[in-house]
Amino acid sequence: MFTIDDLADRLGGYLPPDEIQQVKRAFYYAEQCHDGQHRRSGEAYVTHPLAVATILANMHMDHQSLMAAMLHDVIEDTSVDKPAVESQFGEAVAELVDGVSKLTQIAFEDKAVAQAENFQKMVLAMSRDIRVIIVKLADRLHNMRTLGALRPDKKRRIARETLEIYARVAGRLGINTIRIELEDLSFQAIHPMRAERIKRAVVSARGNRRSAMRQVQDTMQQSLEDEGLGGTVMGRQKHLLSIYRKMRDQRKPFADIMDVFGFRIVTDDVASCYRILGVVHNLYKPVPGRFKDYIAIPKANGYQSLHTTLFGPRGMPVEVQIRTREMEAMANNGIAAHWLYKAGQTDHPIAEGSRERARSWVKGLLEMQRHAGDSLEFIEHVKNDLFPDDIYVFTPKGDIMELPRGATVIDFAYSVHTDIGNSCIACRIDRQLAPLSTRLESGQTLDIITAPAARPNVAWLNFVGTAKARSAIRHALKHQQRNEAIHLGRRLLNKALSGFDTSVEALDDAVVGRALEELDVEDMDTLLESIGLGRHMAYVVARHLIDLLDGQTPASSEVKSQQPVVISGSEGMVTNFARCCHPLPGDDVVGHLSAGKGLVVHRAECKNLIDKHHPDKLFTLEWAEDIDEDFLVALRIEVESRRGLVAELAGVVTDADANIERIGIEERDARLSSVNLTLAVKGRVHLARIIKRIRNLPNVEKIYRLVQ
Repeated sequence: MFTIDDLADRLGGYLPPDEIQQVKRAFYYAEQCHDGQHRRSGEAYVTHPLAVATILANMHMDHQSLMAAMLHDVIEDTSVDKPAVESQFGEAVAELVDGVSKLTQIAFEDKAVAQAENFQKMVLAMSRDIRVIIVKLADRLHNMRTLGALRPDKKRRIARETLEIYARVAGRLGINTIRIELEDLSFQAIHPMRAERIKRAVVSARGNRRSAMRQVQDTMQQSLEDEGLGGTVMGRQKHLLSIYRKMRDQRKPFADIMDVFGFRIVTDDVASCYRILGVVHNLYKPVPGRFKDYIAIPKANGYQSLHTTLFGPRGMPVEVQIRTREMEAMANNGIAAHWLYKAGQTDHPIAEGSRERARSWVKGLLEMQRHAGDSLEFIEHVKNDLFPDDIYVFTPKGDIMELPRGATVIDFAYSVHTDIGNSCIACRIDRQLAPLSTRLESGQTLDIITAPAARPNVAWLNFVGTAKARSAIRHALKHQQRNEAIHLGRRLLNKALSGFDTSVEALDDAVVGRALEELDVEDMDTLLESIGLGRHMAYVVARHLIDLLDGQTPASSEVKSQQPVVISGSEGMVTNFARCCHPLPGDDVVGHLSAGKGLVVHRAECKNLIDKHHPDKLFTLEWAEDIDEDFLVALRIEVESRRGLVAELAGVVTDADANIERIGIEERDARLSSVNLTLAVKGRVHLARIIKRIRNLPNVEKIYRLVQ
C-alpha cells in the first residue's frame, strides 16, 4: 500500500525538504479530519487525497497544489471550514481547497443544476488560480479509477459528466496523459462490453503486427543515425475511445483502424524536427494533403508537433509525429508543464506560452459566465466551446486566430472583441466582400467592417458556431430588448399621463417612489420595461400615479383625447408587425399590447385583432413620415392556368422594384388557379403600383390583399 513516506521519497526528487514537510503536515491534518470515514470500497477515506496528491506529484506540481490535494475534501465532507484551513495552511491553499469543494450547503432542483452550479463555481476559482482545475482533474481521475464500488447507473452518470466536461477541459489545457485515461475509463464505464472487446482485439493485433512495426521503427532510426541526427523513434499506441470513435464515425472495421502504424520521433531542437521530416519523406513517400505544422502554428492548448502520413512498406499507412523533448512534455502535461519546468528552476517559454493561453481561455469562460442567463446555459456554452477540431485564420495585421471548424465571420469578429462582434456589419475575406454567415477555412485573412450604430441580429444565432459568440449575441439582444421596452414604455405612459396634463418627467420623486413600492417594482426603468412588454397597463399605472398626487387630480376623471403613438416602421425587439394582416405605411393601424411581446401592430380592420372591448390594451397609431424600409404583404391572385405564369409575375414584381419572398400556386379547377404571393414593398402607394401592373397581365381575373 502506497504511504505518505513513499510520496515524500518521490517528492524528494524536485521539492526542498521544508516544502515536503508541509505536504506531510497537510496529510496528517486530513487523516485526522477524515478519521472514521471510509470509501465505498471499504478503504480509509484518506487514501483518496493521498492518491490525488500522488497523481500531481507525477506531474511535478508545487507543494501548495499537493497540500490542496490532501485537504480538498475536508471542507466538503468534515466539520472543518475555510477559515480553519486558512489559519493552518495559508490563504493560497485555502482558496485552492475552496475552489475544488462542491456547493454542498445549497439544495438544488436536480443533479444537472447542481453539477452546472459546481462547475461555474470552479471556473470562478480558476480565474484566480489555474491550479484549481489541475487539482480537480487529478481528483476526478482517481475517482474514475475507483468507480467499481458504485451502482451501474451512478457509474454511467459520472462517466458521462467526465467525458463531456473534464476530459475535454484536460484536452483544452493540453494535459493529454490525464485526458486519455479519463476518456478510456469513461468509455469502459459507459460501454463495458464494447471496451472489453476492443481491448482484447488490440492486444491480439499488436502481437500480430509487432515484427512489421519493429522493422519500420528500426529503418527510421537507422536513417536518422546515417544523417547524423539525434532523435528517438517510438511506437505510438492508440487508446480505446479513439479506436471506437474512428470505427463509429468513419464506419471502418477494426482491422482498417489498426492497419495504420503510428510513430513518434523526439529530438533536441526545432531545426532537427524539420530535418527529420525531410529524412522520413525521403525514406517513404508522403500522402498528399496529410501534413500539418503545429510547430509554426500551435494548437490553442499549446500543443506543438509536425504531423505527416507516409506510404509505408506494402502501401501500409504510417503516421509520424516529430517534436522536441520540451514539446513532448507539453503534449503530455500541458499547462502543468509550467510547474514541471519551474521545479527544475527553468521557466521555459513553451510552458509559459501554454499558461498564457490557459489564462486567455479561462478569461473567455468568465465572459461567457457573465453573459449566460443561468448555470445550465453556461455549461452548454462550455461544452460547445471545447471543440477538438480547429482552423487558423489571420487578422489584417498578420496575427493568427484559432477558431473551431465550422466557425463563421461573426465568430471571428467576437473572438477579436465582443464590441467588434456587436458592431459588425460586413467583412472582407482575402480582400473580397463576403456574407457574415460565410464558413471560414484555414489560411484566410479577414478584415471586419464595423459601424457605431450597428447591433447584433437575432438571425446570427442560426449560424454562429462558437459559444462565446452565441453567448455575447444573446446577452446583447436581451440588453437591446430591455432598452427598446423602456423606450416604448415611456412613450405609452406619457401618452396615458397626457390626459391628466402631466408626464413622466414632471412627476414628483416621492410619488414615483411610493408607486414603485406599491407596484412591487425595483425602479422606474423596470416599470417602464414592464409597460413596454405589456406586463403592466400604461393607463392603470398612470391612474395609480395620479391617485397618489393627493388632491392634484383634475376634477373631471375623464381622460382627455390622446395623441396617437407614432411608429417609425423599424421592427425591433418590442415592436412587431402582425403576420395575419401585414400592415403597411399608409394603412390605418392599431397597436395591441401583448404580454411579453410588446406592441403588435395590426391593420384597423384586421379580424384577428383581439381585446377590442379592452381599450387599455389598444392604442391608436400613426406612421412616421420618413419611412424607408421594406414591409411584407400577402396577395392572392386568381388567374387562368397557363405556362410561364410564374415567370411573368416575377418579371412584373422585379420591374416594380419589389421582391418576392414566397410564392405558392393552388389549382381551383381545370381552368383557374390561385397564386399566393408574399412581397416586400415600401408602402401602400408602392403596392398599388404593383397591383396595377399585375392586373394588366392577360387572364388575371381578381387580385386582393390577404388577411388571415
